[in-house]
Amino acid sequence: MKRRDIVMGLTAAAAVPAVGLATDAQASGAGGGRGGSGPLTIEEQGSFAVGGTVITTPGIFDPRHPTDPAGQTLHGDHARVFFQKPVRARKLPLVLWHGYKQSGAGWGTTPDGREGFQTIFLRRRFAVYTLDQPRRGSAGQTTVSTATDATTSDQWFYNQFRFGLWPDTYPGGQFPQGPEAREQFFRSMLPDTGPIDGEVLANGVSALFDEIGPGILVTHSHAGGFGWDATMRNRNIKAVVALEPGSGFVFPEGEVPDPMPSSAGTLAGEAVPLKEFRRLTEVPIVVYYGDNIPTEPTDIAGRDNWRVRLAMARLFVDAVNRHGGDATLVHLPEIGITGNSHFLFSDLNNVRIADQISDFLAKKGLAR
Repeated sequence: MKRRDIVMGLTAAAAVPAVGLATDAQASGAGGGRGGSGPLTIEEQGSFAVGGTVITTPGIFDPRHPTDPAGQTLHGDHARVFFQKPVRARKLPLVLWHGYKQSGAGWGTTPDGREGFQTIFLRRRFAVYTLDQPRRGSAGQTTVSTATDATTSDQWFYNQFRFGLWPDTYPGGQFPQGPEAREQFFRSMLPDTGPIDGEVLANGVSALFDEIGPGILVTHSHAGGFGWDATMRNRNIKAVVALEPGSGFVFPEGEVPDPMPSSAGTLAGEAVPLKEFRRLTEVPIVVYYGDNIPTEPTDIAGRDNWRVRLAMARLFVDAVNRHGGDATLVHLPEIGITGNSHFLFSDLNNVRIADQISDFLAKKGLAR
C-alpha cells in the first residue's frame, strides 16, 4: 500500500487488545457455529484515506486574512478505511461496505455488544477492510454541501429494516431485542454530509481496490447497486457478497425488466451497456436476503419495499447467469435459516450467516 497509518505486530502483550487466531478448521468454512472467543493476534492494522478530489477557490491565499477562501484548497469526497490483518492472512481480503445511514463501525460490533463481521472474519484469517463511504462518517469532508437531515424517522427505519412493526418485534426475529440494543442501533445512524453521488461512491471504492489489489467486496443494502458499478469498473474485485441489496440493480440494455410498484414506491432496474454488464459475469456473486419479506402486496411500506427488491434481485441473478455468469441468490428462510432482519451481520445468528459466506468463498476457491 502507498499510504497508511499502521500499527504492526500486535500481540496479546501489546497495548491494543489482541485477538488468538481461529483454528484452521474454524477458518476453513467447514462446519457451523464458529464464533471464536479468545485472543486474536493481529499482524498489522491501520487506517487511511483513498480516492477523493481537491477543489480550489480562485485567487491568492493571504495569511493576514485566513478566513478568506481565495486561493485555498479543500480535500474531500474520499473514502476512509480501517484495516486489520491477521497472522497468516488469506490471499484475498474482504472489503466491507456499509449501507444507508450507516458507517463502517457497524461491521465492528453488534448493537448488543457481540462480535461483528469485522472480527468474525478476522478470526477466519481474512484481512478485513471496513470503509466509510465518501460524505459519511469519518469520510465526511465533502466538496458539495447539503443540509443535514434532522427529520424524525426512527420508527420508519425500524419497520424498513424489518426488526418488526413498531414498537413490536417479529416473532422469532433475530435482531437483538431490548431497549439497550435499540438505543445503540438508533445512535449508530448517521446523516450524509453531501449529496449521494453514485460516481463519487463507486470511484472511492474502486480507488480502494487500486490501492490494496485483489479482494472480495461485501456490500450491504444501499451499497449493493454502487457495488455492481464498482465491480464493473475495477478488475481487482474478484467476488461480490451482497447482503440485501436495495437498489441499483443493473441489466444489459434492452433487457431491463418492467418497473415494480410497491407501497414504498416503484423500483426500476438500470440499463448498462452489455460490454460493462459482462464484467459481472466474470466473478462469483452471492446475494442474501433475510426473513419476513411478504410474497403479496401490502400497505405496510417497510415490508412491501423488500417484496419488490427480492423479486428484482432474482431477475438480476437470472440475467447474470443467462450471460454466462456465476450468481446465486439465497433467501435464507428457503434453506431453513429464519428470523433474519435487514441487518444480517448484526443479528443474533450472525455467526451462522458468516458460516454461509465462508462456505461460499471456500467453494469458489476464494479462501486460500
